[in-house]
Amino acid sequence: MNSYDAARLIDISAVRTAHTLSDIEAVVKIAKQYRFINVHSLPCWTSTVRERLAGEKDIFAGAPVGFPGGAHKTEIKILEAEHLIKDGVQEMDIVMNVGRFKNKEYKFVIDEIKQILAITPKDVRTKVIIEINALTVIETDKACEIILDTGAEFLKTGTGWISGPVDIPRIKRIKDLTRDKIKVKAAGGIRSREEFEELVNYGVERFGINLKTALEIVSSYAAK
Repeated sequence: MNSYDAARLIDISAVRTAHTLSDIEAVVKIAKQYRFINVHSLPCWTSTVRERLAGEKDIFAGAPVGFPGGAHKTEIKILEAEHLIKDGVQEMDIVMNVGRFKNKEYKFVIDEIKQILAITPKDVRTKVIIEINALTVIETDKACEIILDTGAEFLKTGTGWISGPVDIPRIKRIKDLTRDKIKVKAAGGIRSREEFEELVNYGVERFGINLKTALEIVSSYAAK
């Protein structure tokens, strides 16, 4: 693997409360320099990110739906997705309603995600966030089962907003349960090249890694 190969697996982001236009522009500049596959921002910046990435056919504008808790009303999440699509989003990370899920309202969770996906163009990649740091192992297994039924392209392990170290065994278990059925994006707590490589070698297709760590990982590989 070279630095380009690593960057093509990593989404970088500016999704914290205090991030401003200068932060967004800095992340876009870094993405262009290192060829990170995705720049993720909060919804109000989506059109800005898309504009700043004009002409970059292999770097995508990403944004979340229902971020960070997933507990927006369904109508609001659908409206948010509609506006993101209008603003040019190319990848949407949809936060599952974790509270409803833990309450075993599985039909509600599935129906909500399917409603969002139903209004999403086929050329927009969709990822559903299950937030494993809020789930037990048994709940994680059930979440995998549910997401497989939605038709989303990716299952994403977390938002990165619930603190905690990366749970590599759990991510591997998710990959085992979903292999060849849905792609997996590992996000939250990945802090080293060793963790990154272990999950890459296990078949994880995409990563959400904080900018500092992402740069350290990519820079540790030889240039293309």
